[in-house]
Formats: sequence, structure tokens, C-alpha cells
Amino acid sequence: MKAIKISKPGGLDRLHVAEITAAAAPAAGEIRVRLHANSLNYHDYAVAAGAIPTEDGRILMSDGAGVVDAVGEGVTAFKAGDNVVSCFFPYWQDGVPPHGNFSHVPGDGLDGYAREAVVTPAHWFTLAPKGWSHTEAATLPCAALTAWRALVVEGGLKAGESVLILGTGGVAIFALQMAKAMGASVIITSSSDAKLERARALGADHTINYKSDPAWGETVRKWTGKRGVDHVLEIGGPGTLPQSITACRVGGHISMIGIFTGITGEVPTLAMMAKQIKLQGIIVGSRRHQQEMIRGLEATGIRPVIDKTFALAALGDAFRYEEQAQHFGKICVEM
Repeated sequence: MKAIKISKPGGLDRLHVAEITAAAAPAAGEIRVRLHANSLNYHDYAVAAGAIPTEDGRILMSDGAGVVDAVGEGVTAFKAGDNVVSCFFPYWQDGVPPHGNFSHVPGDGLDGYAREAVVTPAHWFTLAPKGWSHTEAATLPCAALTAWRALVVEGGLKAGESVLILGTGGVAIFALQMAKAMGASVIITSSSDAKLERARALGADHTINYKSDPAWGETVRKWTGKRGVDHVLEIGGPGTLPQSITACRVGGHISMIGIFTGITGEVPTLAMMAKQIKLQGIIVGSRRHQQEMIRGLEATGIRPVIDKTFALAALGDAFRYEEQAQHFGKICVEM
């Protein structure tokens, strides 16, 4: 069967289609999944581009969705014909995170889901939301779960609270949809007025173009009556964190989930301490979190916003499209 691999030292010109051994019959405790879709995340791009080194010949992609076509002895959670979606951290089932790196993430420390079929332990997958396409389900393991954990699990979001979201990528748009479904007010930022208009159509209460308004943290404070927002999804990193601290209320919560402006930088510690802000680093979530999120998505009727899809063999083109940063929501590939 076919798979997309990356050759060292990485780079989009080093992606290639490879013939690999077909997925065998599952052993006890395993399932075989016929994969139908992946979705692109910044982490996948960083691996493919060589910014995150991995093994030579690694099969890419952390997010996979498909249908179970065989189950091993002792598997009771799944049956043949079930639509399923992968877990970003397959060894993090519940409780506190077992590790602080990507050594057990498919498409990075492990072979991923840019292939036609896979055999894994059954607990590496969950059931997909009822009625969703495989492409829709493939958007969940990284982007949607990051937004869910930031807002619901760690943030404890309540109706009537306010949320500031940076950007309009996959995590951001899921966060917008989830926050509005839970009765929160949402402010969203972008450098594109066209994207901000689309965010308003999805329910954003206030939008800010951060290029034309570089002091957007103060603008957020004014919009909230100088109180500040309850929650911030901080996607930029060190280049945007000072403005996020300005925008946040006393005792508010900032989820650090992105590093688009770099991996190091100065932090206005006095301002953060004076406001008694909780700043928390977040990398996706556990299998239990994913199962709870899927129940929430089914209950609210939220569906993912998919910008564009590519064929699996055109994965390199999909990453080049992602490089342009013109997408709104998720980019997917289909088998």
C-alpha cells in the first residue's frame, strides 16, 4: 500500500510516495483501520519542513480518520464498520500528561497516518462523531482538542464569559465555535479583513485587525469596559504575549498553545503577576478529553470549517498551501 514519507533532513521537496507492506490482520487488542483522511496542523508542517527533526523515512501526519475493517481478539470497544479517529497522544489515555515532548506522537516520534491503512492498539483511536464524514473527523485530534482543552478542561469556560482568540486557523475557528455554543462572547484577531468578516459570520462579537491596530490588547480592554477578557487563546507566542496580558482580566486565564512568533522572548512578568493571571502551556489533550469533546460536539451540532482538501499524493502541495497562511479553518487530505 502507499504512504507519504519524509527523508532527512526534511523539507517539502523530500516528501515522497512510498510502497509499504500492507497492514496485516490485527493481533489481540488491536484494530485495523482503513484510513480515508488526514488534516494538516502546524506541527505536521514543522516535521515535514525539517524544523522538527525526525527519523529518516518517517510516515507523516498525526491526525487520521477512517473505518475499522478488522478487530483483534479481546477488542470490545470497536467493531468492523465503525468510523473512528486517531488520538494525538496515543499513550495519554487519561489523567496528567505522561510526557512533555512529541516522542510518542504519530507523524513525529512514531509513524503517522499518511497511508492507506494502519494496525494499532485499539485505544489509539476513538469513535468519530455520528454522521460526520471522515474528512470532518480528521480535523479533531489536534486542532479541535486543543481548543476544547484550553477552554473547557483547563479554562472551565462558563456562559457569559469572554474569550480572546488570536488568528483564524484550525484551533482558532474551533475555539470560536465552541465558545459561542457555550454562551461566551468572542473577540478574534487577524491581519486579514476578509477573514475577520468570515469570523463575524460564524458569531464573533468583535474583531480586530492586529496590523492596523498593533495595540490591540488595550482595544480589547476598552471593548470589555476596561475589565479585560476571561480567557485568551495565545497562539502567537512571545511576540504577542504582552498584548494578551494587557487584554486579560485580573485573575484571567491565558492558554499558551502556539509559537508563531518564536520560541523565546521577554515576558512582562510584573504585569502578569500584578494581574494574577494563570498562564498555562497546552499541547492537545488525552483520549478521555477527546471522547468528552466528541460528545459535546454531537450535542451542540458544531461542524468543522474545512478550507480546502488535497489528494494524499499531493500532501506536499497541501503544506505549500499552508505556508501561504491564507487558509481559514482546516486543510485536509483525502485518500
